This record gives sequence, structure tokens and C-alpha cells, in this order.
Amino acid sequence: MTCSSALNDDVMLWHKRLGHASLSLLNKLVSKDLIVGLPSIKYNDGKVCDAYAKGKQVRNSFKLKNCVSTTRPLEMLHMDLCGPMRVTSRGGKRYVLVIVDDYSRFTWTLFLASKDETFEKFLIFLKRAEKRVEHSLICLRSDCNAPKPP
Repeated sequence: MTCSSALNDDVMLWHKRLGHASLSLLNKLVSKDLIVGLPSIKYNDGKVCDAYAKGKQVRNSFKLKNCVSTTRPLEMLHMDLCGPMRVTSRGGKRYVLVIVDDYSRFTWTLFLASKDETFEKFLIFLKRAEKRVEHSLICLRSDCNAPKPP
């Protein structure tokens, strides 16, 4: 074992002992001599521990769809309702209804004050969209989290 690898192991050992403290925090602790036994070495900020890397992993994005399965606008809409958001918008809205047209990938975003507005706002949106493109909605896909109509 070389001296540099032993030093790196020592750095990661102290990082783990201190609850996966950041390496910049370890440098501050060394400079102020706050922990007995902490070796006074320079902790490199470029090193990342395995647990941190695994914790930050995210799923790969979906593959791009090369062919469009619909033949016209409003043939299929995808809809998702998000919220409540921690921070309200200027108008006091805490929910977001996102609607995506499968054919054009055009996206609409509707802001809602509460979940129970979803059905009413969607109907208003749909009437406007159908009038604009002169087609009617055929299929609607959703994750089924929206409230049921009254």
C-alpha cells in the first residue's frame, strides 16, 4: 500500500466516522483543531464516498419515442396533477395541472388553488382546446390522482 492510498483511506475513514461530513467541513475542523486525533492533512474536495454516490443516483431517463403513435392533436392527452407546493404562487395557487398533447408534445400548465378545482378547470381548458384545433379529445391518460367529479 502506498502512502497516498493510505492517506486517502484515512480521509474516508474520518469522513465516515463523522457521519459522512463534507470534506470542506473536515478541513475546517482540522484548521480550528476541534477534534482530538483528527490528523492534520488536507482533505481533498474531489473525493466522493460510495454511500454518497449511491444515495444521489437517479433513474435513467426514458428512451426517446422516435415514432408518434397519434395522428392529430387532441387524439391523446397526458395529464398530471402536482401539489400541494410548499410555496404558493402570487395568486395563492398551490397545485399544478400539467397537460401534454401526445401528437405535438405541446404542454399546458394550469395553476389551481385546490385539488377540487381540477375537473372544472380541465373542462374549461378542453372546450377551448377543442375549439382551437377543431378536433375532439379521444383519449386521456392520467395517473388517477385527480379528484373525482362531483
